[in-house]
Order: sequence, then C-alpha cells, then structure tokens
Amino acid sequence: FFMFLAGHETSSSTSTFALFCLAKEPEIQEKLRNEIIDVLKKHNGKFTYDALMEMEYLDKVVRETFRMYPVVPVIPRRCTKDYKINNTNILIEKGTKIYIPVIGIHLDPEFYPDPLRFNPENFSVENRSKRPEVAWMPFGEGPRLCIGMRLGYLQIKVPLVTLLLKYKFTLNKAMQPPYISEAGTVVYMFKQP
Repeated sequence: FFMFLAGHETSSSTSTFALFCLAKEPEIQEKLRNEIIDVLKKHNGKFTYDALMEMEYLDKVVRETFRMYPVVPVIPRRCTKDYKINNTNILIEKGTKIYIPVIGIHLDPEFYPDPLRFNPENFSVENRSKRPEVAWMPFGEGPRLCIGMRLGYLQIKVPLVTLLLKYKFTLNKAMQPPYISEAGTVVYMFKQP
C-alpha cells in the first residue's frame, strides 16, 4: 500500500509534465503516437506488458521527462563513514548530511547539450554511452535506489499510451511561462493559476 501512496504524486506529476512537453513539441508527440500504433499492430491491437516494453521511444520520452522535471530535485543522504574524495584533500566525515542536486546534474550541459530543450534522443543508446550512469538519477542510485521505480514507470507509461491513442494534446493559448512552481517546494509541480 505504501508504494502506491508514495508513488501517487510523483507518477501523476511526471505524467502531467510528459503531456506538457508533448503538447509543446507536436512532432515528438506524433512520433511517439506512431510508435505506439505500430507496436500495438504487431501485438494484434492488444496493449500488453510485452508491447509496452517494445516502445523504445516511449521510454526515451519518459526518461527525458524525468531528466527535465525530476519529481524530487534534491536527494538527501547522510554519510555513513568517513570518506575522502579521490584526488582531493576533502574529507566528508561520518554523519555529515549530503544533498545530491539531481536537477543540477540533469540540467548540466556537460552531460546534456542544450539542457533546457526537451529532447528524447538524449536517451539514445549512443548518447547514454557518452555520460556516466549517475548523470541521470531521478530515482536515486545504488543500494538506496527507489524501490518503486518499476511500478512508477508503469504508472506513467500506461496512462500515456492510453491517452495518446485517443487524444492529441496542445497547449492552451492563455498559458504563459513560467509554468513551473518556484524553488522551495519538495516536489516539482505546475503553478496554480
């Protein structure tokens, strides 16, 4: 039960951000819709787990959404033992609080050229191989990786496929930037009108 409760806000926010990005980028939206239709044709029109796993562009779109809008922009940790950072004189003492700036890493142009542009090709096999794995960590990393990651992916991908099969998404002409709430919130969310 806890995983469903903990994943509700994060999954719904990420789905909303994905649809927002797709509405801003109609060519990407159409490419994704075409992939969904093509994959489902191969599966006799049945939306199964296997069909979902074949949707490679969908995976890129979701990963890019997590990159641009990590639901948890900072991950707090506590150092469990003294640690000296390689090739420096910096010692992080046991018990020190550490804050991993996920949003800063995800928007670093060293890892993602043109980081403010929604570009699912950031997650092509070729582009992923050019950067360290920890340059993308919306679920954390290592032994403390979010236990609900796989469930979260399903909670985002299934509604996206369902909605994109039935609807085309566009931005409301009255919507004005900035679209995202100010810093200081625990999770990223859209501004309230």
